[in-house]
Amino acid sequence: MLSFDVGSSATVKKKYTEEDLKNYAAASGDFNPVHLDTEYASKTKFKRPIVHGMLVAGLISSILGTKLPGRGTIYLNQTLSFKAPVYPGDEITARVEVLKIREDKPVITLSTNCVNQENETVIEGEAVVLFPH
Repeated sequence: MLSFDVGSSATVKKKYTEEDLKNYAAASGDFNPVHLDTEYASKTKFKRPIVHGMLVAGLISSILGTKLPGRGTIYLNQTLSFKAPVYPGDEITARVEVLKIREDKPVITLSTNCVNQENETVIEGEAVVLFPH
């Protein structure tokens, strides 16, 4: 018996810090100055450093692997559309919702979205995952 149905959802929240950006850059090798250099970023359309998009998208992975569907979940596919920048100090809420459960395999499709503290969508997408059974 599944512990989720179509419409089941889960969320996680995170407030991003400049330290998060430095740690992500070190781990990923993404030292793009738009994320790390205040002077450089001030000359861009963002006017200040922005959080790495893939760092924010990691919240989605966090939910999939720990909450819904949970431990042992494996990504098969993920689409992401980056809608708005995330700045250090922003609190992001990631939410996944089950859209479809395959009957022939342990595979589900979920909507994957992230919003900031003003409820502005910063990332939207869809994931397909293999869940443990």
